[in-house]
Amino acid sequence: MTKLTLGSHPYLLGFDQLERLLERNAKSGNEGYPPFNIEQTSQNSYRITLAVAGFAEDDLSITVEDQQLVIRGRQRDDSEGRVFLHRGIAARQFQRSFVMADGVEVGEAVMENGLLHVDLTRHQPEAVVQTIKIRKG
Repeated sequence: MTKLTLGSHPYLLGFDQLERLLERNAKSGNEGYPPFNIEQTSQNSYRITLAVAGFAEDDLSITVEDQQLVIRGRQRDDSEGRVFLHRGIAARQFQRSFVMADGVEVGEAVMENGLLHVDLTRHQPEAVVQTIKIRKG
């Protein structure tokens, strides 16, 4: 029995990259920290909200790498000279990646009440009709 994949389907040309993207995303295994929401704010815009309590703006970085939005957080260890009887708030780092489709651009990022909001917009490409001239061989 033959396994039919996106890249080998005769009517889906050039979708092998999509298949690799799905495989890569399935293997990433993001843990549940920090928790996040993704909401659609209009027909062509989205907002990702991460709960980053305890992080300052300088502890966070937002980059776009190869069509992926990558949000990283690294807190400084300020526990030197302090004696904890209980330490339930860990100073840990994280990295969250979100794969973006072609035409999606990152807008602004806003930190508010321990929540990091990142706005995204999707630009609709114009429909293009192209006529191909046939020449004699």
